Amino acid sequence: MGNRSSLLLRKEEIAQIRNETGFTANQIERLYSRFTSLDRGDLGTLSREDLLRIPELAINPLGERIVDLFHADFGNNCDRINFLQFMRALSKFRPIRPNKSNKQNNRMEKIKFAFDMYDVDNDGMISKDELLVILHMMVGANISEEQLSIIADKTISEADVDEDGFISFDEFCKTFEKSDIEHKMSIRFLN
Repeated sequence: MGNRSSLLLRKEEIAQIRNETGFTANQIERLYSRFTSLDRGDLGTLSREDLLRIPELAINPLGERIVDLFHADFGNNCDRINFLQFMRALSKFRPIRPNKSNKQNNRMEKIKFAFDMYDVDNDGMISKDELLVILHMMVGANISEEQLSIIADKTISEADVDEDGFISFDEFCKTFEKSDIEHKMSIRFLN
């Protein structure tokens, strides 16, 4: 699925992407146009820098971490993603449709993505230090180190059921039992 900015996607490619991600054909074509406009090198892939030019990521304090996760999802060591990978990554933010299951976009995938945002060292646990890294990204210098430390300690103590000083994925999931993560982690993609 290389870059063919002057050509449209083939019907088979659109069908494959639609089946994997749940996006409509119209949405896929619009996002393909956006993808090709971001691909300034005309390589058929996007670099970290290309992705960070997306305005919604550029202004997001967690934008760089989100881009890191886009690449980590695909075990992509070369720091570039193709259009199909781009669509799979975006599908995590698509609103969930009732009675339409999708392996890329469901409640558990949204929770896993949120957990991975905090699990900076990818060890399957969230430590106080990792919470502090993300809190720093989110608030910058607007809150003192002492206040951030208090927030991190309180978060750990509230979520850490087994009292090992870390938040496991299961403990993280429990914190979202009554949360509407399906809508909070959704972006409306126009048709």
